[in-house]
Amino acid sequence: MRTLIIVTAVSIASLGGWGYWQSRENDDPQPAETGAAMVQVQLPELSQVALQGEALFRANCATCHGDVADGRVGLGPPLVHKIYEPSHHADGSFFLAAAQGVRSHHWPFGNMPPVDSVSQDEVGKIVVYVRSLQRANGIY
Repeated sequence: MRTLIIVTAVSIASLGGWGYWQSRENDDPQPAETGAAMVQVQLPELSQVALQGEALFRANCATCHGDVADGRVGLGPPLVHKIYEPSHHADGSFFLAAAQGVRSHHWPFGNMPPVDSVSQDEVGKIVVYVRSLQRANGIY
């Protein structure tokens, strides 16, 4: 008798779980297209240095991180995101990322390779651009 009760309970629980997961599958939105922006970014008026940083960012970083640091589904994370606020990723982390690359640790995009095409001075301008975007979006 005890075995019958256990088998019945497990069967009911399994069916209930199946129904739950079936309903979750139907409620989930379609996955975003690879390359689609991950966040919406409000664009501020940029200083002269930030404008230079914008051009450098678009030439060296936008393929993965998006034109306005909004990330790209399946390619790279948004830099206009709380994870990259200065209290968690100081400016120096951007310099290190460009020079040495980054081991994947916050996002499932894999490791970021070094960006040999940018100088330290250029990375500084890119940081000014990214921080300008972050401030305009309440992340600074």
